[in-house]
This record gives sequence, structure tokens and C-alpha cells, in this order.
Amino acid sequence: MKDITLLVMAAGMGSRYGGLKQLDPVGPNGETIIDYSVHDAIRSGFNKVVFIIRREFEKEFKSQITDKYEGSIKVEFAFQELSALPNNFKCPEGRVKPWGTGQAILTAAGQINEPFVAINGDDFYGLESYQVIADYYKNGGDSFSMVAFQLGNTLSEFGGVSRGLCTVESGLLSTVVETHNIKRTALGVTSEQDIELNGSEPVSMNVWGFTPDLFDHLRSMFHDFLERDGKEMKSEFLIPSVVNNLIHADTKHVRVLRTGSSWFGVTYKEDRPYVVNQIQALIDNGDYPNKLF
Repeated sequence: MKDITLLVMAAGMGSRYGGLKQLDPVGPNGETIIDYSVHDAIRSGFNKVVFIIRREFEKEFKSQITDKYEGSIKVEFAFQELSALPNNFKCPEGRVKPWGTGQAILTAAGQINEPFVAINGDDFYGLESYQVIADYYKNGGDSFSMVAFQLGNTLSEFGGVSRGLCTVESGLLSTVVETHNIKRTALGVTSEQDIELNGSEPVSMNVWGFTPDLFDHLRSMFHDFLERDGKEMKSEFLIPSVVNNLIHADTKHVRVLRTGSSWFGVTYKEDRPYVVNQIQALIDNGDYPNKLF
């Protein structure tokens, strides 16, 4: 069976949410959203997981999350650090914001030599999302890929959200347009932009499939980013921009894989009880055991 790795981006602190939300329990036995992601990845045939974290949280992260995976899946760590910059670049004094998801993924370059799937550590994606992307690579897929969710399955009841609306042509990703303040209203689904939405639109929720040659692209593009924006305090090198640039340069194709799964995430503090209830409903339905690990 082909090797496939799950790369979990868990270095961020939730700015709107407050606190290390990756460690917040949502399951009946203290399970975190990450536990459900790893459980679904194991069921789908992944055989390694690499966590991108901040070094100061390593001990807490291991004791609360990864120690229990021993014997179930191989676990490794990569560390996202502000000072981890290519030669001749220095972090601006006073900057505290991480450099973004592009740099986060780059920190794992030394640990991954096989197809891998990058996800957010604080998002619940559902089993089918992992199955469709694992099957793609296990069956010989060799391009980049992305799992597309239906917009209506990703909205929050507690406020507007930003989503990457996707244009898909012949099964390949054409564009991802970040669209802000999307919410359900009495009039239907609305956003800041003057566009018609009905909730069935494909959106990116940051489930990306990559081959290891991504790292070479990231190195050169991160260098260009730092030359351009490296002195700013809040500039970010983000993976959707990297993917968009590679598509528009006709350097890479991105296969779009569809899922009917519902996405849950803790964008607002009020989302957490909703996520807890949704997960309990999945357990009651027999989709997950009461205790994962």
C-alpha cells in the first residue's frame, strides 16, 4: 500500500476564539477535534501524521494529544518558528504573528517524501473527506488535489465567515476567491460581495493534497514573499495564494475531490457547544465509537 501522510497545522492560536483551541475537548471522553481527524485518517489508510506546532507547546501537546496514538499511527513533529527564515532574512523586531500556512508546511520538508494531505488542526472534516483524498493517491493520483465542501455545509450559526469560493473546470481547480462575511439570512446565503449564493457552491476548507515537489515551490516563493513583504508585521505567506499562483503559471494542476461531509469548526466561542452536539449525534448514529483511543 502506498504511504500517505497527514500534515496537521496546529501552530496557530485562535485570535477570535482565544486560547489553544486545538486542545479543547469536544468528545465525550475528552477527545479534541484533532483526535477525530487522526482517527478518520487511520481509517482511511494514512500511516503517518506530522504535527506542525510551536515548540513551547510540545510537552502539553504530547501529553494531551499525541501520546495516546502510540501503536496506532507513526507521529512526528515540525516546529513553526518566526526566526526560521532563509539566509539574509531577519524577522522584524516586535513581530509576533506567524508567517502563515505556507511557511508552516515548509517546516515539515525534511520529514515528508510521500504524498501528503495538509489540514487545519482545529477543523472537523468528516471521514469521507479523508477517504476521497487517500483513495486518490492510493490509486495512482500524482497531481495536487483539494477536497471541496458545499458552502452550505460550512457556515456558522453565530456570525459571518470567510470561505474560499472555488471555480472548477473539467474537474480541476481554476480559482479560489476568498469571500468574506458569508452567512445564512432570511433572504438566503449572503456575503460582502455582490454575488448570488445558494449554498451548493464548492469551497476550500484547507484540505489540500500535495506531492513532495511542493517544498521546492514553497522555498522559492517564500523567498520572493520575504523580499516583498518580509518587513511587515502582519504579512502572511498563505497556501491558497501559493496554489493560485502555481495554477495561473500553469505549473501545477489541482484535482478537485468532492465531499458531502459537514464541516465543523470553532470560529467563535459559541460554536463549541454546537460542535460537541454534532459529534455526539455522529456517535449516537454509530459513525464514531464513544471512546476513540
